[in-house]
Amino acid sequence: MTTAPRCDKRMTADEAVSRLESGMTIGIGGWGSRRKPMALVRAILRSDLTDLTVVSYGGPDVGLLAAAGRIRRLVTAFVTLDSIPLEPHFRTARQNGRLELTELDEAMFMWGLTAAAHRLPFLPVRAGLGSDVMRVNPWLRTVVSPYEDEEELVAVPALALDAALVHLNRADARGNAQYLGPDPYFDDLFCEAAREAYVSCERVVGSEEFAAEGGPQTLLVQRHCVTGVIEAPGGAHFTSCAPDYERDEAFQAAYAAAAAEPAAWRQFTRRFLSGDEEDYRAAVAAFAADRRGEDA
Repeated sequence: MTTAPRCDKRMTADEAVSRLESGMTIGIGGWGSRRKPMALVRAILRSDLTDLTVVSYGGPDVGLLAAAGRIRRLVTAFVTLDSIPLEPHFRTARQNGRLELTELDEAMFMWGLTAAAHRLPFLPVRAGLGSDVMRVNPWLRTVVSPYEDEEELVAVPALALDAALVHLNRADARGNAQYLGPDPYFDDLFCEAAREAYVSCERVVGSEEFAAEGGPQTLLVQRHCVTGVIEAPGGAHFTSCAPDYERDEAFQAAYAAAAAEPAAWRQFTRRFLSGDEEDYRAAVAAFAADRRGEDA
C-alpha cells in the first residue's frame, strides 16, 4: 500500500488558481516562449481573476492574459515568442493603451527579484545607468556608495510578489523541483520573491528520483518556498520544456496568425481555450493530426 508523503502539496491547476485573488501581483517564470507555466495561465483564463500586476520575462503568458484583459500593469524586460520577435497580443495591448507598462533592463529585473527574495527594499546595480530605462522610469532612484569610491548606482526596488507560477521538468509532492533543460530562467528567484509559489511540472516523482535524471545541481526550487505542486504533463505547451519537448512552432505560428485578426482569434479561443486542460490537450492533438494530414 502506497502512502502519501508528509507535507503533500499536490493540487490541481484550478485549485492553485482558486487561491489567488484579483488585484494581486503575480510573477510568472520561464523566459520568452520557453518553459512557461501555460497550464496555470490557462487556469487563470478559466477563472474570474482580473486587475493583475504581472511580473514576467514575458512570452505567450503575457499575451494570453493581455488578450483576455486580465492585466492592469505589466513589469517586464521584454515580451517575445523567441522565433517571433514581438508577442502580438502584447503589441496590440500596448498600442491600444490597455495596460500599464514598467519596462526594466534584464539585469535590473533580476536584481529586483533578488532583492525581494532577500526581503530587502532594493539592491544597487550599474545596469540602466546612461540608458533610456532611467528616462522612461523617472521614479527610479540612484544611491551613492557609502565607501571611498562614492560610485552612483541605480537602486532597483524589490519586485515583491503575492504569488509565483513556474513550470519545471520534475517535482516531488513536497515542492522540491528540478530543471533538466539548458537554463533555470530565474524560476527559483520567482518562488523565493513570492509569498506563495505554485510549481507545475511534467511529472511528480519520488525525491530519490532526482539524482537519477540530473543530479543535485539541477534541484532548482526548494520545498520551503513552495505552496502547491501541480502535475501537468505538457503544461508548458506551446512553449518549450527541454528535454521533454521543444517549442511547438506550428502551433505558435497559428497562435500568432490568429492574434492578428479578431474573428480568427475568437475562433482560436473557441477551439483551444473554451474548455479545461484535458480539452486543450485533445484540441492540440487534433491540430497536430490535421497538420500531419496536410503534410502527407
